[in-house]
Amino acid sequence: MKQKLSYIASLVVIVAAFCRCSPLQQVIKSGDAEVMYEHALLYYEAEKWTKSITLLETCESAFRGTIKEDSVSFFKARSYFKNADYAASSTLFDEFRRNFGRSAFIEDAEAMYAISLYNMCPTPERDQSMTSQAIIAISEFMSHYPNSEQLHLFSEMTADLTWRLHEKAFLNAYTYFKIERYNSAIIAFRNALKKYPESHRREDLMYYTVMSSFLLAENSIETKQLDRYMSALDSYYTFVMEFPESKYKEEMDRVAEVSRRFIDKNQKEE
Repeated sequence: MKQKLSYIASLVVIVAAFCRCSPLQQVIKSGDAEVMYEHALLYYEAEKWTKSITLLETCESAFRGTIKEDSVSFFKARSYFKNADYAASSTLFDEFRRNFGRSAFIEDAEAMYAISLYNMCPTPERDQSMTSQAIIAISEFMSHYPNSEQLHLFSEMTADLTWRLHEKAFLNAYTYFKIERYNSAIIAFRNALKKYPESHRREDLMYYTVMSSFLLAENSIETKQLDRYMSALDSYYTFVMEFPESKYKEEMDRVAEVSRRFIDKNQKEE
């Protein structure tokens, strides 16, 4: 008798647990797409994103070709976004904007697409391909919706991503400098200046151009030193014209003095 009562008690616990945890499965088993859609929105409002996704993915095929197709697709993408799965949300929002260009959700979808890409962008130390893609998406949004209430946010995002690109260009060039590949460093620093003339690293880029030129000259074979010291001095003049009060001014002046002495000595000997 005790064993039977124990078994019944255990069964009651299991059934109770099942009843507490099974509303989602009960909705799915109903097979009613409208019920699944309504519950998906309830889960969405309750911030239960995974459950919302499950229901929307289960019922979406039933709404293809109906007036709710765009709504199902939008809230599925947004649920992934809220769940911080930005790779999935960017893909889904991209599909949405291609398939539902006239939807009432299109502005929000294009905004969330751009923001998804932004949230996937890495720090400057890593590859910045995603950063460039995000900048394009943000620029397209701002162009399509010039009166959007989110323009200020997107302007801040653009500034942040642009900073990352500029920083990446500097770090790439600086890597050559650190490993003493000065010729490659000069090219990289100059390319960064040409590509990003408004870079927040402009002073540093120009400083390291001078230093790379000087160290290249200093470590060159004798027959190449004169031309390279002259090149370093040219870089110095360009630098001090733009940054006469630079934090690097004292060091730059020493570099210029060494370069001038070498040039004067060797030109006299010639």
